[in-house]
Amino acid sequence: MPMIRELPADERPREKLLAQGKESLSNTELLALLIGSGASGESAMSPAARVLAALEDGIGSLAACTPEELVQVKGIGTATAARILAAAEIGRRAAGAAGARREKMLGPEDIAGTYEARLCGERQECFYSVLLNVKGERIGDALIARGGLCGVGVDPGDVFRPAVKRGAWGVVLVHNHPSGHPEPSEEDVALTKRLRDAGELLGIKVLDHIVIGKGKYVSLKNRKLL
Repeated sequence: MPMIRELPADERPREKLLAQGKESLSNTELLALLIGSGASGESAMSPAARVLAALEDGIGSLAACTPEELVQVKGIGTATAARILAAAEIGRRAAGAAGARREKMLGPEDIAGTYEARLCGERQECFYSVLLNVKGERIGDALIARGGLCGVGVDPGDVFRPAVKRGAWGVVLVHNHPSGHPEPSEEDVALTKRLRDAGELLGIKVLDHIVIGKGKYVSLKNRKLL
């Protein structure tokens, strides 16, 4: 790739962003801005392209990378890896914060659409409890547990403690399958029923349990498994 300084001014990533907006930059150009400069005689676009090529699921899996994985890419040192991962984490947190405002959850597609962005690229199962008031508005959420590739341990007390504290009327359970396949397991179904029964004792409804995969989800309520 040509050196960035050799490109026409309106094609250089920094100038392009300032003139045309951040949306105009490709993933490679955005990464090149973070990298700053490549190895001697190499454009920053080259290591940026190599980072993207090394990501199993594209840019969406960047936040799940470790520094050790990134430094395996030619042209990426520890300082650059830290900058890239910091930017990816800022984006992940910003997406979660934008989705955390109070809004009415009309159905499983609303929950899935909100949490898919947060869980995209996670290599571990993450289990969330989404807290709703009596109007069906989200008043908060809580990350209950983080597990391995094939499962996560969930304690009922951990699930309902945030709901009791916030005075939630009901909760929607959400977790991801890192495999990308959202089909609920027998353990998922059994856990849902156990939490439903625990919630009834506390006067808190378990309204649904949504399993998120890659670009798709399953609602246990819609499957009549709740």
